[in-house]
Amino acid sequence: MTTLLEVADTTAAACCTPLVREQLSASEAERLAGTMKALADPTRLRLLSIVAASEDAEACVCDLIEPVGLSQPTVSHHLKILTSAGFLTRSKRGTWAYFRLVPGALDRLSKFLDAS
Repeated sequence: MTTLLEVADTTAAACCTPLVREQLSASEAERLAGTMKALADPTRLRLLSIVAASEDAEACVCDLIEPVGLSQPTVSHHLKILTSAGFLTRSKRGTWAYFRLVPGALDRLSKFLDAS
């Protein structure tokens, strides 16, 4: 028995909106890739979410060690990457460093990814 398949019109408008409205320049693509690379690590995503969920979106490095189960130098390394990528700011109080979520840092990334 022969089954007939419906032929679709491939010249019709796309069913989905494109990911971006305009082409990225080389420098924009480089900057965005660095930002996404900073988030492409499970530990960094967890650290960012812990800081964001903390009171005033700020946390001491001393409070971030236990939840992720890593040593202080390793946590500090991840926090440095998130700070360099523009997601966190760092301030020192006594012997401890405190990290605060940069207002709007996640919004910039979500605007790029939002195709609506």
